[in-house]
Amino acid sequence: MKMIMPGDLPIGGCLFALRKKLSDSGIETADLDARLLVQAATGIDHAGMIMAPERLLSSGEIVAIEEMLQRRLRREPVSRILGVREFYGREFSVTGDVLDPRPDTETLVNLALRVAADRTSCDILDIGTGTGAIIITLLCELAQAKGVASDISKAALKVARANSCRHGVEKRLELVETVWCAGIEQRFDIIVSNPPYIASETIDQLDRDVRDYDPHLALDGGRDGLDAYRQLALQCPARMKPGAVILLEIGFDQADKVAGLFQTQGFVAHSKIEVINKDIAGNDRVVTMVWP
Repeated sequence: MKMIMPGDLPIGGCLFALRKKLSDSGIETADLDARLLVQAATGIDHAGMIMAPERLLSSGEIVAIEEMLQRRLRREPVSRILGVREFYGREFSVTGDVLDPRPDTETLVNLALRVAADRTSCDILDIGTGTGAIIITLLCELAQAKGVASDISKAALKVARANSCRHGVEKRLELVETVWCAGIEQRFDIIVSNPPYIASETIDQLDRDVRDYDPHLALDGGRDGLDAYRQLALQCPARMKPGAVILLEIGFDQADKVAGLFQTQGFVAHSKIEVINKDIAGNDRVVTMVWP
């Protein structure tokens, strides 16, 4: 889309041009991306754009849209362009220091909420928290819960802190800079984690949106993608109360191997929730195990 003098381009025409440009470049989410970029540049919500497609863009809005379009054509995710990602109906700040939260991870949150529903109080540990999206969502949904979140990255913890303040749960969340859960002595009712699970040699094959913009520290799971799970299987028992549940996001083909690693350390299957749970696309997504 070339630069156009102010007054020459209405919102409706801009959306059409953006969708075509994005679609022609092979971006499958062209409709949604175009709308989000125009909303960000104009400050007009979706309903407003539908009601006033003839509203003319200012020169400043056109410049902003053009700049964002060029970034998206380089496959930078819209969430990183805008600096926010919606997760479980809430907005979370996203930077280059953290993994971009995905809708599939909401599967883990839903399962953790099922586990917590049977408990009058709940201490939760989130290992490798990144944005804090998982633990913050759980604390928002569970007024009786308290949380600890760990990450090896100081920069990631800064993002998580900002997000906890944004959603008003900072007084119930402790952030710890450590490797997995080393040095954390408290015992928990629930442990959650979305650890790195991509095999090192396949990272270069990922979509550019992920490969070029998510931190590799949050992606690289070692030679077979299971390095993090091996460490968690060893470290987590000392941080779990009797009957505590651990919920782990996994790659689509890792469920049986991850469950086996934890069973070897003494974990057992959850009695009310399937050990292996699927996401909205029908892929294996979360392994749930109990510390007896």
